Amino acid sequence: MLKIKLKRLGKIRSPHYRIVVADARTRRDGRAIEEIGLYHPVQNPSRIEVNAERAQYWLSVGAQPTEAVLAILKLTGDWQAHKGLPAPAPLLQPATKEDKRASFDAFAKALEGGDAKGEAITPKAKKADKKADEAPADAAESTEA
Repeated sequence: MLKIKLKRLGKIRSPHYRIVVADARTRRDGRAIEEIGLYHPVQNPSRIEVNAERAQYWLSVGAQPTEAVLAILKLTGDWQAHKGLPAPAPLLQPATKEDKRASFDAFAKALEGGDAKGEAITPKAKKADKKADEAPADAAESTEA
């Protein structure tokens, strides 16, 4: 039986995977029949590349995807194409520097025009203000008695 599974590569805390077709009895990082894609989960956004033509071929001849690969194939739309379902929404493209700059400028303008004070208010600062307000009241009561 053939499986479409992930083959792990990379260092300890920076994994990246290849989507491979292999015999179900081979170990995770063992010999593969064919590599049909890449998956880099650490990049932001995750990098997913699948050779759709080869994925369709292997699915048509009976290769079974693992759960992780099935999720990837659903994201790329290859699973829906194999099953004859409608295609999913396109994957989000990473924001460019210009888009980020425009949203930052809009946020800065909103702050300038609004009633933002520009100083941080933390719970400790609020407690200190309450203690300062209570202290003069206590002093006034002790002088009256």
